Amino acid sequence: MARPQRSRDHKIIAGVCGGIADWLGWSPTVVRTLFVLSFVFPGPQAVFYLGAWILMPKQP
Repeated sequence: MARPQRSRDHKIIAGVCGGIADWLGWSPTVVRTLFVLSFVFPGPQAVFYLGAWILMPKQP
């Protein structure tokens, strides 16, 4: 499976959720909704997003 890349087409902030959705073959709306809902539980979601923003390359 190819490495996930930040989406240029499905981008709201940095394209991280859109890139993960493209990588999984899911709808970007589903990935964004799951990510926002994950904030109900304590954890490092914001750190994960910032790390993915820095580490995931943009799509060519």
